[in-house]
Amino acid sequence: MSKQHNYKLIVKWTGNNGTGTSNYAAFERSHSILIDNKVEILGSSDPAFRGDKTKHNPEDLLLASVSSCHMLWYLHLCTVAGVIVTDYIDNATSIMIETSNGGGKFTEITLHPTVTVANSSMTEKANELHKKANELCFVANSLNFPVCHKPTCITKS
Repeated sequence: MSKQHNYKLIVKWTGNNGTGTSNYAAFERSHSILIDNKVEILGSSDPAFRGDKTKHNPEDLLLASVSSCHMLWYLHLCTVAGVIVTDYIDNATSIMIETSNGGGKFTEITLHPTVTVANSSMTEKANELHKKANELCFVANSLNFPVCHKPTCITKS
């Protein structure tokens, strides 16, 4: 049985400096992402595209979506498998290339999760579950480029 989940949000441009888009340098790329009952996310474009480096950009948010989706599936799978995770941190990276038409596209995301497990007998299973988490991740399944994994598993001291 297939279930459909619907999501909605508002993206509101906040970068009109008084003359709108009268020229390329006249406006800010600032915007707000608004979702009911959640903290507002302040966004902009990447600084390479005249954005504000202090705000989240769409590229950051895509990478964060993949990383957090993977982590949530992974933690679920570990729980089911009896692997006790006590710490998880991912130093995720991505590559985006600009194309000749002025656009661009992501070519890969690499997740570098460092997972701490309760004891060494859990290490092998902990490492295996990253593959299954990637297979189940909603966001990774929606992409047209690879998501690679370079996990590290350590045992709690």
